[in-house]
Amino acid sequence: MTRIRNLRVDRLACTGRGLCAELLPELIGLDDWGYPVLKDRTVPAHLRAHARRAVTACPRLALHLDRVRP
Repeated sequence: MTRIRNLRVDRLACTGRGLCAELLPELIGLDDWGYPVLKDRTVPAHLRAHARRAVTACPRLALHLDRVRP
């Protein structure tokens, strides 16, 4: 059974530093003001380690990796 992971941004906590987009450009872009825009919420298996690193590195703890039931 494959576990599905989704990215989620807490827009109230985010201050738009852009570190998440630097660490995970495959899934996260930035808008004109530097706030993250998720290109795809579902994290492929080969990017899970990178997604966990981006979540851990977020200085405002605004990026989350949620487990989703298939």
